[in-house]
Amino acid sequence: MITRESITEAVSEVLKRAVSVLPEDVVSALEKAYREEGDVVARTQLKAILDNVKYAKERSFPICQDTGLPVFYVGIGSLAKIDAGIIEEAVTEGLRKASLDIPLRSNAVHPLTRKNSGDNTGAGLPVIETAILKGKDFLEITVLPKGAGSENMSCFRMLKPSEGVKGLEKFVIESVAAAGGNPCPPIIVGLGIGGTADKAMALSKKALLRKIPSKNKDALVASLERDLFEKINLLGIGPMGLGGNTSALAVHAEYAFCHTASLPVAVNLQCWANRRASAKIFDKRTEYS
Repeated sequence: MITRESITEAVSEVLKRAVSVLPEDVVSALEKAYREEGDVVARTQLKAILDNVKYAKERSFPICQDTGLPVFYVGIGSLAKIDAGIIEEAVTEGLRKASLDIPLRSNAVHPLTRKNSGDNTGAGLPVIETAILKGKDFLEITVLPKGAGSENMSCFRMLKPSEGVKGLEKFVIESVAAAGGNPCPPIIVGLGIGGTADKAMALSKKALLRKIPSKNKDALVASLERDLFEKINLLGIGPMGLGGNTSALAVHAEYAFCHTASLPVAVNLQCWANRRASAKIFDKRTEYS
């Protein structure tokens, strides 16, 4: 059986890895941006970012002082030997452990009183998205820590279907332009298109899990990603909002069918520190990536 203790330990470890070691695909995208950036100030900023990434990894320190609020994506293997009822409590316990041991900054507060829980948990937290993995014999946990600087720039709009792709592009570009340097660019732009209002928002955040570079399997959505990426990088926002040619590292969109009278569109911006890590928990071992 996959035990509660193994889940708790894996959660603590993936959080430690996520906040201190930037995934290789993101590092490669930053290195590419540094090589190709023509603006002197922008190159200086990208160099500082890359140095920060290196030091954090070498010393096992958080990449950013804002260790964010984590979103957990939990895949439950249909063949896994586990009591699904223990998962939420085990993940919460792992988050509490990591908050003390790493440590993580205490970011969770009551929305009205602003009282801090002290361990990044509370009503509705942690956020845990679950899915069934058909034919798999493991529990997979992926964590996406999200800081407030980028999360505060989230946008949503119910467009009229008649506005179509042009209206969608206009909304996304205006949202990124209005965000400016606040989300610590160069950013990764996550888009959720279609579904319901809440589905679109969830898709926009899940899109941030995709590796750079990648494209949506739907040809039209992939074309939209490419067009928006080019147009956003013409805005001149640049690294940390100080100007330059590199405003975004990627645009990733996910979609779902929606009501005939609706066109929901959600924008979720991620800072250059697109932190994520995963664990696969089997009966007697855990694999990290």
